Amino acid sequence: MLSSAASGSGASAAVRPRAVLMGPPGSGKSTVAKSLARTWNVSRRDTDADIELRAGKRVSDIFLEDGEAVFREMEREAVADALVTESGVVSLGGGAILSPATQDLLSSYAASGGCVVFLDVSLAAAAPRVGLNAARPLLVGNPRKQWLDLMAARRPIYERLATLTVSTDKMTPGQIARHIAEELA
Repeated sequence: MLSSAASGSGASAAVRPRAVLMGPPGSGKSTVAKSLARTWNVSRRDTDADIELRAGKRVSDIFLEDGEAVFREMEREAVADALVTESGVVSLGGGAILSPATQDLLSSYAASGGCVVFLDVSLAAAAPRVGLNAARPLLVGNPRKQWLDLMAARRPIYERLATLTVSTDKMTPGQIARHIAEELA
């Protein structure tokens, strides 16, 4: 049903990820990406790590010093780059899907046979994973309410873009990775 192989007509296929993971804070995107990359013996890429490397500072510092708009533009560029240069697994920051340009890129990737995985999670499962602390700039203040508000706004986008949805609540990262690999076999 879902294909992770590039489709083509004999011409060389463009580089593209085998899978792209998206979801809210605490869904396990980075950890599952590591496990899935090991399962498939491929590379992995975290767009938040790409941004930190390019900016020379942490995501939380970018938010504080430069503002969310600057961060979101850097994020859009990091996702666009990863979608055409990474052949392994890509994990996106939780809010990457807010950019209409990124939504278009992910829709095109999925339409060409790419797999966009929504790692869904409940607040009860996300809270201990995230720690709901200040290192998550959008969760400052009342973190539980902020997380619920983020999910209310983002869930429809995650669901629309996803070609595969996995509930991560009662699964380990390894179990999630194996489930994704089985679905894409």
